[in-house]
Amino acid sequence: MITAIVLIDCATDAIPEVAEELANLEGVSEVYSVAGGVDLIAIVRVREFDHIAEVIAGGISKVPGVLGTDTHIAFRSYSRHDLEQAFAIGF
Repeated sequence: MITAIVLIDCATDAIPEVAEELANLEGVSEVYSVAGGVDLIAIVRVREFDHIAEVIAGGISKVPGVLGTDTHIAFRSYSRHDLEQAFAIGF
């Protein structure tokens, strides 16, 4: 599974509507409204690298209200949750 973190700038008066539309796109697993330098963060998960372009350039970037994106491809996942699951003995 390939994971991309997409930072999204969008029209501030359309954040909820843009987030809803993004969340319904195939390949987008989560969308977060955030404080800071961007308006939304989308987590994209696809099976093949070529699908990232389809989801981002062909989907996310074409949603009305999206002004720009900055995409980060994840190399490896480090998560306390994953480690706890790996060492759990079932209690």
